[in-house]
Amino acid sequence: MFENIYFLDVEKADEPKIKKAFPQARIFNKKISPREIVKKCYDAEILCVFIHTQLNKYVIEKLPNLKLIVTRSVGYDHIDLVAAQKKGVKVCNVPDYGSHVIAEHVFALLLSGLRHIGEGDERVEEKGIFSFAGLRGVSLKGKTLGIVGVGKIGSNVARIASLGFLMNVLAYDPHPDRNLALENHFQYVRLKTLWKKSDIITLHCPLLPSTRHLVNQKTISLMKKGVVIVNTSRGKVIDTKSLIKGLKTKKISFAFLDVLEHEDNIKKHKKLISMPNVIVTPHIAFYADDSMQTMYSKALESIYEFLNGQPLKNQILGT
Repeated sequence: MFENIYFLDVEKADEPKIKKAFPQARIFNKKISPREIVKKCYDAEILCVFIHTQLNKYVIEKLPNLKLIVTRSVGYDHIDLVAAQKKGVKVCNVPDYGSHVIAEHVFALLLSGLRHIGEGDERVEEKGIFSFAGLRGVSLKGKTLGIVGVGKIGSNVARIASLGFLMNVLAYDPHPDRNLALENHFQYVRLKTLWKKSDIITLHCPLLPSTRHLVNQKTISLMKKGVVIVNTSRGKVIDTKSLIKGLKTKKISFAFLDVLEHEDNIKKHKKLISMPNVIVTPHIAFYADDSMQTMYSKALESIYEFLNGQPLKNQILGT
């Protein structure tokens, strides 16, 4: 029986469900550095983490008893899979803990920004002015939405956009699924075509070497003047300097971001965050009641499977 189970990056509100499942588990609430992980979790056999916990080569190699890593997230770019595979450590993720929740946040950002919700509320509440002057918005109906990456989240975005807001939806994905396109009412196109034809572009791709700075000066130059960019995937998919330049020149009319390139030091984004045509939320697209419940239940399920010698349904290939 594996006794040394550690849960990192846990909110106080989520501790009871962990303690109920694994009373002996040790829990850390605050973000801890790789060196602290090695020091405080040295005897760990199972680590359950979230995206803020960096499990790099150093950590994986320095934990002698480590057998399983479970990340309570879809993405796993915070884990060195090569080091894990070399050491024989299995890695699981939560492939879908609430794709509809993240898709909903895309439209929360779009509607908040394009319809000036925050500015309107401030005008009434803080300034005592009940006037719509200067707050003319942009409607979604009839606009072309370009979706980069149509997995579970992207396909939900497509469905809401096409059936809910009556938008024209284009999508790019390296692995097209024609049935998915028919079910969710979107059309696959080449990435270059998506850049050129979309009024709004929303990013739902993983962070890979091929997607790092996917939105850059060159790709922005291909886009329509006045394009709107939404990012709820990973911050490093966008080159921040190119984004700022595009906003300044009005090539990009709005940027709505739930992620940043340097989330560990947002002072680097002071210029971007202060721009009036930018909305930034602190990585909360996933953060809803039902998604958090699913996130933990699926992560705990992977641990149960491992402890009982069962196949790991959510094991990441290559580990």
